[in-house]
Parts: sequence; structure tokens; C-alpha cells
Amino acid sequence: MIKQLAVLVSLCVSAWMPMRVAYADDSIKVFAAASLTNVISQIAKQYEQENTANQTEIRTSFAASSALAKQIEKGAPADIFISADTQWMQYLQNKKLIQANTQVNLLGNQLVLIAPAGKRFKVNMEKGFDIAAAFSGKLCTGDPAAVPVGIYAKQSLTALNWWSSLAPKLVGTQDVRSALVLVERGECDAGIVYETDANISDKVEIVAKFPESSHEPIVYPLGLVVGAGSNAVGFYRYLSSPQAHAVFTKYGFTVLAK
Repeated sequence: MIKQLAVLVSLCVSAWMPMRVAYADDSIKVFAAASLTNVISQIAKQYEQENTANQTEIRTSFAASSALAKQIEKGAPADIFISADTQWMQYLQNKKLIQANTQVNLLGNQLVLIAPAGKRFKVNMEKGFDIAAAFSGKLCTGDPAAVPVGIYAKQSLTALNWWSSLAPKLVGTQDVRSALVLVERGECDAGIVYETDANISDKVEIVAKFPESSHEPIVYPLGLVVGAGSNAVGFYRYLSSPQAHAVFTKYGFTVLAK
């Protein structure tokens, strides 16, 4: 009876604990911040074309870094993680879910204030400017409690003494691309996104860039997830190659990994 109970407890614990398991397919699974959607998709396609002999398939999942980190923590199949900030990479490192010595600070970006195309407004990026009176509607950005772009946005708004006046106008979204879409549709009269996101849309325009001193450095760390397939190492290294750097630069990212 005791032996049967021990087996039952073992099965229950195994079912509850998040596990890194091996999957039958040989695809490379990349979990990356939403702001990397276009550039990583292009680099993945480029890598597949350059490795046709190996029939390498790259499967991508794009969302807020916070959401992806939580998914990995719960056992989602991922080989590579690219976060839009160091916080969520460190979160997984603390959980011992990122392979030791594989974290690389891959990219940098800029934080910008945007408006729907043709509806830009005057703004001075300095303390004392009445930002709340500069536009009439809502301000969209990522959820300041969890989404990296929202965290950076809150830091900048706080540094400029704008947070208290803009907080009632703020709409926190699930990721940076959701904020971009709301501004594109005119549902928000202003938004805070990364410069690379603004650059891919002809439906918004950049009103101003936030001073880099107003927020923590925007850094995209790259890491291999514990349990990653051996074929993932090739793409992990490719992301720091000159071929990948050229694509990152084309999309407006600053390449940090040399």
C-alpha cells in the first residue's frame, strides 16, 4: 500500500512540476520579443535557405518578453529566448532555465513617442512641458507592470515628471505591437514604442525620441534554453554573425554583440 502511494505521489509531483522535455521534431523553436517579429522572421528564413542540406526548420513565437518567459517557465518547448530587456532573461536564469554562459547582449533600440500619421503634435522632451495638454486622447504602450516597453516608458515618463499627468490617459497593452496597432487605428492619439516598430509602419509617425538618460538601456539579451536541441546552437551562433547583423541594422537595431 505504501509503495503504491509513493508511486502515486511521484506521478502527481511529476505532473505538477514544469519540465524541459525532448520533442520528436528537429525544428528550432525561437521565443522572441514582439518587437523582433519582422527581423527574426527574415533572419530565420535566410538561415533556412542557407542550410537547405540540413532541412532546418525554425519555428518562431512572438509576444511580450514577460509572457514568453512565463511560458518557458511552465515547460513550453523553446530552444532560444530573446528578451526585450535583461529583467526577464534574468528571471529565467534565476529559475535555472537558461544554459550557463550562453547569454549575449545582442541588440539595442530607442524609445519613441508616436502619433497616427498626419496627427503629430508639438512636444518638448523636458521637465515642465505640459504633455497631458499636448494631445486629447489616450496614450498606448505596453503594460508598465510587466511588458518591457511599458517598463521603459514608465521610467522615462517618471524621469520627465510626466507620469502623474499621463497615468489616467494610459492604456497598457499585452505587447509593443498591440500598442502600435492601436495608434495606427487612431484608437490612441499617442503611443510609446520602440523606434524599430515605428519604422515598419506608414500609419504612424515619430513625434520625438525619449532621452536615453531617461530610462535604463534598452538591451535585447539572447540565450539558449535548458534542454535546447543540439541543432539550435547553429542558429544561436548565426544570430551573432555578420549576415544576421546586416539584417538587424537594416531594421534599425543597434548591434551590441560583436
